Amino acid sequence: MDITVEELKKRIESGEKINLIDVREDYEYEDDNIGGQLIPLGELPHRIHEIEDLKDEEILVHCRSGKRSETAQRFMQSQGFTNVRNVIGGMLAYRELD
Repeated sequence: MDITVEELKKRIESGEKINLIDVREDYEYEDDNIGGQLIPLGELPHRIHEIEDLKDEEILVHCRSGKRSETAQRFMQSQGFTNVRNVIGGMLAYRELD
């Protein structure tokens, strides 16, 4: 099940500890980020071991618009991750909340 940017923002602002993975590129992350762990989509297959311990925890994945994170979500699910949620609309939608 996916997550809305409104729900994500609420959870970040409440100080809740969340597992947020940003699958954009380095330069996008440097320009604007909301504190997620950066693992660009192209590197995800080679770096999946870095988040192996989160397999059974909720993981939120986001990108610029929601497309790359959807791809990341499917890949992670195929690797046995049980609770991966895509942030609908990505950073574009998130920034519209301000």
